[in-house]
Amino acid sequence: MIDYRKATVPVWTLATGDAQVPAVTGDQPMTAERLAELHSVLAALADQPIATLEVHPLPDRLDRSRGISLDAVSPLAQNLSQLLTQSARTSAAAAKATAAGEGLYRMVVPAKVAAQFGQGVVRPMVPKGSTGEIYGTLVRSTGQIAAKAKFVPVGGAAATGTVGGAGATAGAAAAGGTVLTVAAPLVLMAVAVGVSAHADRRRQQAIEHITDLLEQLQADKLDDEHSALNGCRSAIDKATAILLDQGKLGVSLGLDSAVHTIDTALSKADIRLARWRTALDKLPDGEPVEIATLTESFPGVDDHGGTFRTHLELANLAVALKRRVNVLQAVEHAQNEPDNLFENFTRALKRDEQRLDELESGIAGVLVRLSMLELARPKGVRPVFTTGEVDRLMRAAHQIRRLGDGVAVNGRPTDVAIEIAREGDGSVVVFPALPVEA
Repeated sequence: MIDYRKATVPVWTLATGDAQVPAVTGDQPMTAERLAELHSVLAALADQPIATLEVHPLPDRLDRSRGISLDAVSPLAQNLSQLLTQSARTSAAAAKATAAGEGLYRMVVPAKVAAQFGQGVVRPMVPKGSTGEIYGTLVRSTGQIAAKAKFVPVGGAAATGTVGGAGATAGAAAAGGTVLTVAAPLVLMAVAVGVSAHADRRRQQAIEHITDLLEQLQADKLDDEHSALNGCRSAIDKATAILLDQGKLGVSLGLDSAVHTIDTALSKADIRLARWRTALDKLPDGEPVEIATLTESFPGVDDHGGTFRTHLELANLAVALKRRVNVLQAVEHAQNEPDNLFENFTRALKRDEQRLDELESGIAGVLVRLSMLELARPKGVRPVFTTGEVDRLMRAAHQIRRLGDGVAVNGRPTDVAIEIAREGDGSVVVFPALPVEA
């Protein structure tokens, strides 16, 4: 067992262009707290997006199924290998840490840049059956990184590489006394794969929830919606693999039809959201609402299953799939126009994100409003209610209150962490991008 608390952790400062920053990094070891402060300083002062990249020993037990695998000749793996090879020539710490060929690389992209990807792209993912905890970054979730670890800056190493086969080279840039590694292709591909993996993880969660709900409902029309959306995965997976290996997309992939299916599902989600808002607006302000009245517009809202909750999960699935498509379109755009890669990437990715953010924010608002409703006792001629009626009222109140649990409305963007497991043969597994824990 490696004692991470005593480890020396090399840290690269990766610029995505010619950045001008004061000499804030230095060459002395840093604590974890100091490194976190550095992220904020670089984001505030740099002209171009600046990320940091740490390397840690590869954990013995790592669930690689949660990530996206890329072979050693993929652009991301090649750019990472080139960075490590050239860093080893000038840094003893980097050479020692990367000598085995394998490791867990953690890239942190600043919140200011993360906001450009769309506010809703990276959000905490709640595990199925959880009571509120979120998935943390891989290394931190093991409890092996501590404040006593020494983070040693690696400067002066240049990474060369291209995205899309064009000449977007990267190198070492001395800016205001600070030596930064210009590695736009590496940052671009890491962000693209990490965000795509995050969106696919959310898709998997939505599929699991929908499957459970449909088993209870046995609703043919909803099952058809689910099947149509789930059927888009194959085309998206193939397009992802081709683009991340620098290929070109063709009509034979079926991506166009998949996008049409997803857009249709998003349109249905918009219509349902409008109906839910209208139904809530019609409720009397400040007065208790009967369950029967509520279930007319929100069928099944008082139970764990139900049509309303299935509609919610179908919307979540459509949004997750659309976010993956958006990343694909952004990568394709960046590869076709290789100059100023990172700006092209974020501009393209942001194109459809506003609509998705508005949809998710609207749904979150509905859930919060529902969770705040007070349920009224059912009206009847009997002055006394049965035990079953009382139990149902209490159960319904609990289920409705829980609708607001974990809902994020207009959350503030945070730094984003992308973790990459590099194997001895140079292949990599990129895990879902996640918010950095404060």
